Amino acid sequence: MKPSRRMSVLLACLVSASFAVHADEVSVAVAANFTAPMKQIAADFEKDSGHKVVASYGATGKFYAQIKNGAPFEVLLSADDETPARLVTENAAVAGSAFTYALGKLVLWSPQPAVVDAAGEVLKKGDFDHLAVANPKTAPYGAAAVQTLQALGLLAALQPKFVTGENISQTHQFVSTGNARLGFVALSQVLQDGKIAGSSWRVPAHLYTPIRQDAVLLNKGQGQPAADALMKYLQSDRAKAVIQSYGYELP
Repeated sequence: MKPSRRMSVLLACLVSASFAVHADEVSVAVAANFTAPMKQIAADFEKDSGHKVVASYGATGKFYAQIKNGAPFEVLLSADDETPARLVTENAAVAGSAFTYALGKLVLWSPQPAVVDAAGEVLKKGDFDHLAVANPKTAPYGAAAVQTLQALGLLAALQPKFVTGENISQTHQFVSTGNARLGFVALSQVLQDGKIAGSSWRVPAHLYTPIRQDAVLLNKGQGQPAADALMKYLQSDRAKAVIQSYGYELP
């Protein structure tokens, strides 16, 4: 092997070794509504940084309980802004680390055409057996759905028809499999290439409290390179473009 060739191979090995030494992994608790964009962001982040993302997806309320009980998460991507603030107050997350990474949107949806009208009048007619709603006690999108029905004066009439999902992913599954004819889900779950298959009503923002989704660095992630890098990456233009492509707004 020529000297120049040996030098190139040696340099490549040194760079690879250095990269491996600095590569780390980060354990992330991710709100269920953010599953699809997070998978794309995680893949981009891993490619760009060399760090590995170990993500768990579920209801924000359940993640809160797990974190308080010592779950080894380093970063929380919440479906609200209250849970991260509460964790900071309770000394379970790093003060000053929280930021809003997305503004969530609620939609009433059915995979079947002509079931949900563009004004949501189907709710007043009530000609359906089941309405899928995420658990309002643990899932912010479920709380937003209940607020919407309260604002419309329909909660008492429709609550007996609720099929309650543990989180927004299970709620979407209830509707997509036909166990409920329609349901309140996150816009990000049904928006593809700017369009929604089936029929839907994008719930006006004034009917529910804004869904400010905050990320926060948990105590177990403090000083961890991969956790710090992910928190910064979520605020990058590349990550923001992915977030917007799934129907979220940016703060």
